[in-house]
Amino acid sequence: MKNVIGVLTIAVASTWAAGNCLAADPPAWAYGFTSYAPPPPPAAPGAGRGAGRGPAPAPDQTLKSLPGSTLQFTQAQIGDGNGPADWFPGDHPTMPDVVAHGHAPDVRACSLCHYPNGKGRAENAGVAGLPVSYFLQTMADFRNGNRKSSDARKANTNIMAGIAKGMTEEETKAAAEYFGSMKWTPWVKVVETDTVPKTRIQGGLFLALDGNDKEPIDGRIIEVPENTEQTERLRNPRSAFIVYAPVGSLKKGEALAKAAQCGSCHGSDLKGLGPVPPIAGRSPSYMVRQMFDMQSGARKGEWTELMKPVVAKMSNDDLRDVAAFVASQKP
Repeated sequence: MKNVIGVLTIAVASTWAAGNCLAADPPAWAYGFTSYAPPPPPAAPGAGRGAGRGPAPAPDQTLKSLPGSTLQFTQAQIGDGNGPADWFPGDHPTMPDVVAHGHAPDVRACSLCHYPNGKGRAENAGVAGLPVSYFLQTMADFRNGNRKSSDARKANTNIMAGIAKGMTEEETKAAAEYFGSMKWTPWVKVVETDTVPKTRIQGGLFLALDGNDKEPIDGRIIEVPENTEQTERLRNPRSAFIVYAPVGSLKKGEALAKAAQCGSCHGSDLKGLGPVPPIAGRSPSYMVRQMFDMQSGARKGEWTELMKPVVAKMSNDDLRDVAAFVASQKP
């Protein structure tokens, strides 16, 4: 494998000459923000605690339902970090305990953020269908400090590092094998457009506002749930995403992907090759974050050295176009 990696690295490096055209700032939209902001200075101990906070509202005890599910959950149960709602138990194999519950206080249930089916959301990652060895290496990178975010405000990256450190070797393997056993199926629909719905941001996730108000896409990718309520509040693992990309980005992205020889490692159909992960049909926001983090040096690890020469000279627009094209491919 090391010899194969070496050959591929040379091949990619010859396509993308040495150099780095890294933009000064991360593409804010990929990290769940409207604009980039430098990291704030550390707060003084105890600063801001409880300031301006009133009493906590009474918990919502209303039972929520989803179309197609016979189950009901309260809002607190849906967002329970150590036992979130599983709306469709028949959609997936029996979850290992770490996926279903995690363990307090350091390890949230994997299914809270990544869903029981491993689909995940635009602000985190889709983990279904990842090679077991790649999953294990990624968790090791989080534990060892090799997976960080280029935007310090991306809080869930730090949360994931803490979770990885809190999981045992047996738990990590169980999660890897569980998510690796499931196929990745269509989850995003890519639409080229000049205008997008106006949005608000909640926890790093772009959510379309009610109504039909539009705004210019302005060189971004805007990835929103098909149904805001079912994704944001009910965490419906069957509610997918719409990806709005600039007009012409798919064609440009296809040319860039061919020039960068993405298929050499990820397979000619981008559905993965051995321990290299599949990328077809996955969140472009996530893919842009990873490519930029590799480019900036925030993400390191075994596979990053192979990717760095590929992304070294790509502009933010290049990263956007490649991700839009890859997301448009059938998984």
